[in-house]
Amino acid sequence: MSHDSPDTPYGRIGRRELLATWGPAALVGAGLALAGGGLVGREGRHRPPESGVALAPPDWRVDPGAASRLAVAGGSGPAENLRRTLAAMGGIELFVHPGERVAIKPNVAWDRTAEQAADTDPTLVAELVRLCLAAGARQVTVLDSTCNDPGRSFERSGVGPAARAAGARVLHQGTAGTVELDLGGVALGRWQVLRPLIEADRVFNLPVVKHHSLGRATLGMKNWFGALIGRRGSLHQRLPQVCAELGAALRPTLTIVDATRVMTAGGPTGGSLDLVRADDLVAVATDPVAADAWGGARLGLGPHELPHLEIAARLGLGTPDWASIATET
Repeated sequence: MSHDSPDTPYGRIGRRELLATWGPAALVGAGLALAGGGLVGREGRHRPPESGVALAPPDWRVDPGAASRLAVAGGSGPAENLRRTLAAMGGIELFVHPGERVAIKPNVAWDRTAEQAADTDPTLVAELVRLCLAAGARQVTVLDSTCNDPGRSFERSGVGPAARAAGARVLHQGTAGTVELDLGGVALGRWQVLRPLIEADRVFNLPVVKHHSLGRATLGMKNWFGALIGRRGSLHQRLPQVCAELGAALRPTLTIVDATRVMTAGGPTGGSLDLVRADDLVAVATDPVAADAWGGARLGLGPHELPHLEIAARLGLGTPDWASIATET
């Protein structure tokens, strides 16, 4: 089902109204209210202080009303897998137009090598940069707010050198600057967000599939933590709700899921190569819920085992039934 279907109550209201009002009903309906629920809406630990006027985030989708789509390719290495999935979706030119500014948000949180699979594969990032520039993008920025030292994370992961060699500028929390946005929801509210995301015409969310000790999996909606600057640690206390809220607030042009290497345990930092499985798969989706459900399946997790998917689906963000919209290339 399309996330904008008029058959659902969420399809009949605007995004800002959705962000402001959906939370309590969705949480009760999903049966996922947590012990911290008494803090909803309060400033401080779970919401930064609020004053003045803050903007809502842009919507970076090309066609918000289009039906959900997901394409999968494997067996050819990350660059060719990406090219095949994008071709199945209509080509990069459908999503990037001449003169547009593009931001790419991989997971570069950790000071790890590509082989350890804690970060997005650098070859995949570089190929997306090249494709965007070939489609006429006037600027491509690769950025993340890392957990480990940003310089070391970008360099050791290989993402920084690969992105720069492909023609992108590389920015992080120490160099990008921020903008305060009202992300809505019941747990997020206002946050400082990396400025190049907000200034971009198109945004690609580029998560890696990996285990997470608290949420069971790090996927696309969780990857938006790296767009925020502030006390992100407190958000982990209500992780399913926060991930769904981030999915509602930040609507990328595409979610590109990296399953080139999959960290099967020990996440999110990993370290041992014994915990890494080479899947050589890439999925591209217009639907963030289907993208996360597909990634979860790579870890043997069904949608019912990833509570943020149920909340996100209730919000009308997409379908967890990824197989119903998938095309294999």
